[in-house]
Amino acid sequence: MLFLIPLACQPAEKYTIDSAEVLNDSAEEEEIPSVGEADEESGIAVPEPEDQPVSNPESVVRFVAMGDGGEGNTAQYDNGQAVADVCAAKEDDRAGCEFVLYLGDNFYDAGVESVHDNQFDLKFEFPYEPLDIPFYVVLGNHDYGGCLFGNCGTGWDFELSQYQVEYTNYSDKWTMPSEYYTFEKEHVTFFGLDTNAMMWDPWFDSAEDQYPWMEEALASSTSSWKIAFGHHPYISNGRHGNAGTYEGLDWLADWSVADVPLGHGVKDFMDLYICGQVDLYLSGHDHNRQWLEPTC
Repeated sequence: MLFLIPLACQPAEKYTIDSAEVLNDSAEEEEIPSVGEADEESGIAVPEPEDQPVSNPESVVRFVAMGDGGEGNTAQYDNGQAVADVCAAKEDDRAGCEFVLYLGDNFYDAGVESVHDNQFDLKFEFPYEPLDIPFYVVLGNHDYGGCLFGNCGTGWDFELSQYQVEYTNYSDKWTMPSEYYTFEKEHVTFFGLDTNAMMWDPWFDSAEDQYPWMEEALASSTSSWKIAFGHHPYISNGRHGNAGTYEGLDWLADWSVADVPLGHGVKDFMDLYICGQVDLYLSGHDHNRQWLEPTC
């Protein structure tokens, strides 16, 4: 599945962020709420002309954002080639694409069992061989395993994250220095989040270190743009829904045992550190493409 960025946010003093425009033909849903008037060909809603940022060719960061890809199936290989083709077609002063944000659920159904797990080849290196650019990777619920009654992806095997972090030392393409981290490109700071840890935080305090880290990271960033990326959505028109009411289980809201499945931990974190503090948040989890109005 691919998430596509026609541009970042709207303050006029900021610059366009250009992304490769590629669709995953295997996406389960296609719901694209409008901001202004939708483009007829792509279906992506765009700001009104007066709100468009001024493009400066010296200050463009061009990247791809995609997630939920780790199947090792034909669709994943097709996506890898499609992204490479679109990036290769960019022949302006900043030709090609600079990197990929990889939004979690990197290995279905239950993550990897060691740094030498052959899934790294079958579900990452081989499908994305046509792309000779870095991947900045975050973790999804399936990467944390957790199987119950034959279904995997509940995300409670917390020790599994270490193998994907360690794989950074074995790959020329894969980058995950920690479960959550920042990096900078030009005038943009990117914040890679571990939203699965947020999901389980109400029960296990699994994100307690991520809160002070994010507060410090935001305070120390002087970049013009701040973009966060993680696996779970804050708001979504897909089947998982909004953080705090995931899976339509809001009728369980009065039960503290429902804090985790409802995504209260994700909502709490986003309310504190994403709303009003970053320009754009990119996520996976729902297997469709959405461009949502900025709202908290």
